[in-house]
Amino acid sequence: MGHQLHTMLSGRWGLVTGADGGIGLEICRALARRGCSLVMVSVTTNPLRNAALKIEKEFNVKALPLTTDLTDRHSVSIIAAFLLSRNIEIDYLVNNAGVFSFNELALTNDATIERFMDLHVRATTMLSVHFARIFRERGSGRMLNMSSMSCWMPMPGLAMYASTKAYIRVLSRSLHYELKDYGASVTVATPGGIATNLFGLPDNLKRLAVRLGVLETPERFAEKAIKAMLKGKKQYINGLLNRISIVFVGMSPTWARMLVKHKLLDRNIRK
Repeated sequence: MGHQLHTMLSGRWGLVTGADGGIGLEICRALARRGCSLVMVSVTTNPLRNAALKIEKEFNVKALPLTTDLTDRHSVSIIAAFLLSRNIEIDYLVNNAGVFSFNELALTNDATIERFMDLHVRATTMLSVHFARIFRERGSGRMLNMSSMSCWMPMPGLAMYASTKAYIRVLSRSLHYELKDYGASVTVATPGGIATNLFGLPDNLKRLAVRLGVLETPERFAEKAIKAMLKGKKQYINGLLNRISIVFVGMSPTWARMLVKHKLLDRNIRK
């Protein structure tokens, strides 16, 4: 069974953004475990190169690091030129790169707001469109776009993060239906409670949360998300608790949302 898994995607190529750590790195490992070669994209240089070398050594696949800033408006052209120069055709695209901040929108600086829009909205859109055109013409291809449970959560402090992640979800669901007649698919994942460094939790609290079942490991999430993508599913929500919480969060009254503001957001601002 292990050998079958390792040869499942042999000869295929995947491109993963935000590939130097967290969910992105585990997505790379989940693809490599199936024999898929990789183009790993991130804004970092040494961490990305080291991650690629480790994957090549562990899984005996090609893993090519590509350092580029996706907020750069030329990033899609840079990626396209990189692939063309190496005669690589991408079978699986994973738009994973993201940023996070917890702050009042009025107190968020313009550079941070622009980074949310450039990375979550513009870069995700343009990469999705670029490969959607290729998948449509070719008649095959799978795409996985990373949204978040916060896309259902208009909460204080999460205005930019939640709204741009909601955009990713709607874009992905629409694109899934547009590509369905052409043998391609788009899966949107809405992770909730993943033990990564994105939210700044100390390692000891992350380990405790995983043991209590409040958080899921990025390894486990990545494996399930890749399975959903390969099956051509339109959406993946991890965990029954997260599915249930969507309803309850959507029904949260104003006083509950203001409690979050007063107990968490205002305290964070005072620091």
